[in-house]
Amino acid sequence: MPTYEYICDACEHELEEFQSITADPLKKCPECGKNKLRRLIGTGAGIIFKGSGFYETDYRSDGYKKAEKAEKDSKPDKPKKNPDTKSEKKAESKSKPEARADKPKAKQNKKPG
Repeated sequence: MPTYEYICDACEHELEEFQSITADPLKKCPECGKNKLRRLIGTGAGIIFKGSGFYETDYRSDGYKKAEKAEKDSKPDKPKKNPDTKSEKKAESKSKPEARADKPKAKQNKKPG
């Protein structure tokens, strides 16, 4: 709940009031008793989040969570690739430079003679 600042137009008394956002503004001044209290527009304190963090998935509906779990359970596990296989293939290709058969050879220009 935010803290609102008020000032009385009759006696210029200033006060702060801790109120709900939906509460109606105060009108009666506690000092002079006149209905000349006016809420000031302030910068506000802002929202302070405490804790390790807030994520958009923290507030998902139960239906969404159930559907997500069902989807994960229905998917088959993918076979894991061996990372050593890739590094061995790269090492072999670097150590053995081979001529590629699919690469066209450069044309030689011969003069007719």
